[in-house]
Amino acid sequence: MILGNINIIGNNEPVNIRVCNGKIADITPVSSKNKTGHLQLTFDDAITFPGLINSHDHLDFNLFPQLGNKKYHNYTEWGKHIHKTYKDEIAAVLKIPGLLRAEWGIYKNLLCGVTTVVNHGEKSGLKNELITVFEESQCLHSVHFEKNWKIKLNNPLKRDLPVNIHVGEGDDWLSFREIDHLIQYNLLKRKLIGVHGVSMSAMQAEKFEALVWCPESNYFLLDKTAPVDELAKHTKILFGTDSTLTGSWDIWEHLKLARKTKLLTDEELYAAMNQNAANTWQLNTGSINEGKDADLVVAKQPAGKKGLDAFFALTPADILLVIHKGEIRLFDQAMLPQLQPIELDNYSKVFITGACKYVKGDLPALIKMIKAYQPDVNFPADINELVPL
Repeated sequence: MILGNINIIGNNEPVNIRVCNGKIADITPVSSKNKTGHLQLTFDDAITFPGLINSHDHLDFNLFPQLGNKKYHNYTEWGKHIHKTYKDEIAAVLKIPGLLRAEWGIYKNLLCGVTTVVNHGEKSGLKNELITVFEESQCLHSVHFEKNWKIKLNNPLKRDLPVNIHVGEGDDWLSFREIDHLIQYNLLKRKLIGVHGVSMSAMQAEKFEALVWCPESNYFLLDKTAPVDELAKHTKILFGTDSTLTGSWDIWEHLKLARKTKLLTDEELYAAMNQNAANTWQLNTGSINEGKDADLVVAKQPAGKKGLDAFFALTPADILLVIHKGEIRLFDQAMLPQLQPIELDNYSKVFITGACKYVKGDLPALIKMIKAYQPDVNFPADINELVPL
């Protein structure tokens, strides 16, 4: 497959990208002669970037509405409140089998151009390979909610796995002290990847391999977020959405909010979605270079915008193509004339803000199964206009 005449974010001249055997085979000037025998897709006014890496999501929690109606001091206060106040709403979603909920979590990410998602919690059991579901870490919920966390943290059989844990999710002394508590009992000096870190200090950050920043979730619960401008001097910053319990389904809305805070430069925020995340999770993606996995997104270039201004202005409706490990997982209807060799029976139509996309798999059947358990479950706007092919 050759992607022709596209602008890589950060480059000044359009290029052709050849994909072969799931990898980026070469990147050449537009003027060079393309190799024959490949599917050739040509673009006008399009930008490309590495498939997004969502470093924190709970895949089976993405059918919940946002739950909470006030500012909380920490996640334990929020957890107690929602289980008391929203019993019926929680029970209604939990009637849906976890595997179906997690499958929707995959689509939620794919529709936004995410090609790798780090799932926090028990192993999902998913066999869906539409995108990479990263579960090669030891997930501990938190100091307060994970039973026997000290024993699990110091399990010598898992010392080579990174520890992925919610930490410092609050604006009070309790939240700050739990970070010290975690560091103190990390006796095996394992790699700690914290999530949220709203109350984290620079000194504490030095003890972490990375921190996953989830600003929309933080503002919803706490009306405050992590001081990532300072923490970035002491640890790597990654980016995550958390689930729809505390944020929008659309990762681009999360990124726009993050950019408005001005806590990170555009370059730092962009790296949090790709290179920083790929390095932390040891993935062969996160940049567009020869030999990297062909996890690529191509999108319409917003009018009058270039470079990172164009990137941060995107919405799911702007996405033209999502490629995961060299395979097309999603494409815009505008690409259909160039994709005649594709077996359309393997795709479903979906409308996002009026834009027609073709997505791999039988998404209408999945939604039908979910609604059989809970007819009132809400999907993003237009998703209910799915049409099986």
